Amino acid sequence: MSKPVHILFLCVANSARSQLAEGLAKNIFGSTAKIESAGSEPSGVVQPWAVKSLSEIGIDIGLNKSKSTNDIALGFYANLDFVITLCAEEVCPVLPTKAKRLHWPIKDPAGVSEDKKPDAFRAAREEINDKL
Repeated sequence: MSKPVHILFLCVANSARSQLAEGLAKNIFGSTAKIESAGSEPSGVVQPWAVKSLSEIGIDIGLNKSKSTNDIALGFYANLDFVITLCAEEVCPVLPTKAKRLHWPIKDPAGVSEDKKPDAFRAAREEINDKL
């Protein structure tokens, strides 16, 4: 049996895009991958619309926490295969690792006005899903 692929999704706050990516990837890849997300400056909360937009398609991230890169286990880093950054308008965090780096610049849905959040989160969800 081969070892699972280890994927880390990174952004700044770990409250929206990287949370969407973590939930989608876990749903798509199941036990064939170990998936984590983190931020360089975690907000401490997962955006409610991140939770809602994934629940609309049957994925529950209601217990997820906004985490720092320092909260990720060293063993996970040691086996890391991919680091995927999701920043668009801000400077993405960089980790010293030999893992393959991918950059998916996705507009931050948390940065829009409250009335536009439902559509912005759904658009980010679909863009990430398509890339996965």
